[in-house]
Amino acid sequence: MNTAIIKPQWSPLTIALMVLGFIAFWPLGLLVLGYILWGEKFGGSPEKAQAYWNKGKSWCSSNKGAHRNWNNRSYGMNSSGNAAFDDYRAEQLKRLEEERARLDAEIDAFHEYMANLNKAKDREEFDRFMNDRRGSRQGYNEPTQTNGDTNNNNGWGNNG
Repeated sequence: MNTAIIKPQWSPLTIALMVLGFIAFWPLGLLVLGYILWGEKFGGSPEKAQAYWNKGKSWCSSNKGAHRNWNNRSYGMNSSGNAAFDDYRAEQLKRLEEERARLDAEIDAFHEYMANLNKAKDREEFDRFMNDRRGSRQGYNEPTQTNGDTNNNNGWGNNG
């Protein structure tokens, strides 16, 4: 006997509960959404829910071997059964790792070179800016004497 008050289906009531759940507390909205999407698979009984869980778990464990090497670099480093080939493969992988380390060192050296080049360029632009700014200031570099002023104050003295 299925006596659920709220059925796991898309109805105005479940949509309103989901929206209110997201407004009040977002995990509650996700919980209602999960109930709407997967509630019928559980069927409201603990036995059906456990059977569904076990089915998913067995599927994951049966497919585990097919994807075991996606996240590591060994790509199946188990033995091929041929010692000569295994030695060759180990040697080639070691060579590739050394080449990768060399290329990483070159990348680091290039980044350092570019940083130094950018610093030098920035310094040159700053110096050019400062020289232009100093040149545009009146009397900054040249001592001027106006109206018989004998004090050498580069034109920055009091006007009084």
